Amino acid sequence: MQGELRYQRGRRRSGARVLASILAVAAGVVLTAQQSAGQWSTVGGDSGNSRYSSLTQINSQNVAKLGAAWISEKVGPPPSSRAMPVIDNGLLFLTAPPFVTAVNISTGRVEWQYRLAPDTEPGAPVAGSPAREGVAVGEGLVFVGISDSNLIALREKTGELVWKTSLIDPAGSPTGGPSGAPLYADGLVSIGTNGDNGNRGQIVAVDAKTGREAWRFFVIPSPGQPGSETWPKNNAWKRGGGAVWLVGASDPELGLVFYVTGNGVPQYGGENRPGDNLYLCSFVALDSKTGKLRWHYQVIRHDIWEADIAEAPVLFDAQISGQSRKAIAAMRTDGYLFMLDRATGKPLGRIEDRRVPQDAFQKTAATQPYPVGADHVLPDCDDWKKQQLPRGFELGCFFTPASFGKENVIAPVYGMRATPMAFDPQTRFFYVTGNAGLQWFRRADDPAFFALSFNGRVPGLNKLSYGVLAALDSRTNKIVWTKEFHGQRPSGALATAGGLVFQMAGDGNMQAYDAANGSLVWQFQTGTPSGSPPITFENAGEQYIATVVGGAVWAFKLGGTVPARPAPTMAPQEDFAGAITDTANIETASLARDAGLTGSHYMTDEYEFSPFRARVKVGTRVTWRNNGRMTHTIVAEDGSWSTGPLSPLDVGTVKFDKPGTYTYICKEHPWVYGQIIVEPAAPKGGQNEPPGK
Repeated sequence: MQGELRYQRGRRRSGARVLASILAVAAGVVLTAQQSAGQWSTVGGDSGNSRYSSLTQINSQNVAKLGAAWISEKVGPPPSSRAMPVIDNGLLFLTAPPFVTAVNISTGRVEWQYRLAPDTEPGAPVAGSPAREGVAVGEGLVFVGISDSNLIALREKTGELVWKTSLIDPAGSPTGGPSGAPLYADGLVSIGTNGDNGNRGQIVAVDAKTGREAWRFFVIPSPGQPGSETWPKNNAWKRGGGAVWLVGASDPELGLVFYVTGNGVPQYGGENRPGDNLYLCSFVALDSKTGKLRWHYQVIRHDIWEADIAEAPVLFDAQISGQSRKAIAAMRTDGYLFMLDRATGKPLGRIEDRRVPQDAFQKTAATQPYPVGADHVLPDCDDWKKQQLPRGFELGCFFTPASFGKENVIAPVYGMRATPMAFDPQTRFFYVTGNAGLQWFRRADDPAFFALSFNGRVPGLNKLSYGVLAALDSRTNKIVWTKEFHGQRPSGALATAGGLVFQMAGDGNMQAYDAANGSLVWQFQTGTPSGSPPITFENAGEQYIATVVGGAVWAFKLGGTVPARPAPTMAPQEDFAGAITDTANIETASLARDAGLTGSHYMTDEYEFSPFRARVKVGTRVTWRNNGRMTHTIVAEDGSWSTGPLSPLDVGTVKFDKPGTYTYICKEHPWVYGQIIVEPAAPKGGQNEPPGK
């Protein structure tokens, strides 16, 4: 009965919406029932993650009248910027750790919250945090992945716990927790698990009614299985990575579910796992009932760049030589879009293998695949050569390996990640979001040492970063228009049949762009930076746009009267980033600790001062002690002072008699920077002199 009521409600559509649906079908897209009903049934909007809506009430002619209708400020602490709500039966569901929250879409009132807490007694909530991407709905239930490797089902109307299922492999293979939202399809709920923490990425499907496991797919095949020949005959496959970070997609007609997979582990070390390392960084198409692999396509061979496919796959109908073909697309993290036939996994256009930088020690793949004639959204080394780069560094390209024999390489950031793309069947454009920038690309002797960023030690490097929103034509794989954003990157796109593309900008503005040419046609200040990708839905005959900003849900409609808020104060970008230590004693080497994903790993870093940002009062004599194994000469960036060469255990000093900020380097290793902040003392008579010995 519930399903029938939902269907009847979905039939009450305006003439404009019927026309939009007809146009969408003519353009090669089959709308799901949920789309036609004006709802947002999955975190990606539909079972194909298109993030497209056929609603047209809000359009390019009247978007200037869009205003905030209501704000729900009690959904919980600020969720991840990856959090995407789902709409069903008049409720909006989202994850805001430690809560799963249901919000009434008519009023913004919180209808129920499920709080995750330690499982100390029977019937108590489960431990862990809800997966950052969101939930799935189906059969009157809300499905939620939990960070402690559980999957739960809650009653949609009340939030009551119905079942809880462990995602841990009964055979003992290390299993991580989920990050992406679950996928509900054909009576089953599937979800991917983390592979970064010394685990092996997995996709687990359970019966939606009972939570009983139906099938399990391992991203890295066991010895003897197809694909295992791309791994060495050691135990690297057991903890080789392959996280499944994102929600999957479903094609019921083909009986397939589709996922994209993650990076290898160790992230920057490939010497112990020679080979292409299937099925890392791949599309995988699985039989929806059995989990059996039907086809795969790998976009990065032998990943040693932490360059997983980090945007959810999108299903669309492509036009090839006047014929419609079921297709799937995913964005590689360097900014190339790959489009495949979703029944076979064959590329829709020509793919060529190109030579990439090599490192024999790292067992690098000789070539990587590239779509022929395609534009790349993110700049590569040739583009970065036009910028003023930090002195002392050598510029690398995408696929330049991290090498402990080459310590001064900066390379482009693999920045197409964590921001979902949208596909508009009317323009036939993909709208994609990413982050362009450079990173100090380093590794240690220990291949398991994995540091997320060394950028804060390089003055000016973070200022070179910018966000990108681009429209890519699916027929040509060429960029139609692009926008750049400085500061925090945008959220990810929503496309509508009203000819609009919506996003949350990093400065707190909800924005609308003309889908055809990229012109900004509307924005509204929420007062909080960095929101989630927006969604749209219909309620009581009115179209709404919604987003999660901070700990609140904002809903917009035509004629909304809730006023905008003052723009947030954005912290200025400094040349250096990182903690400032009040000390006059600096060491030339530091003990570096990694991200701790596989237990904490350490290295002695000869290329970082400890601390690299120090603060003293004017008149202080600063001391550098060489606690490393190499000679270091501390010299002002402008050459105005120097400690002279310091052999191991030597000490050098410089007195700072003038307030200011001083940048210095190591003469022998000019890519190693430090900063002294000299604060003024109480006013005294006399002239200050420049610093010197």
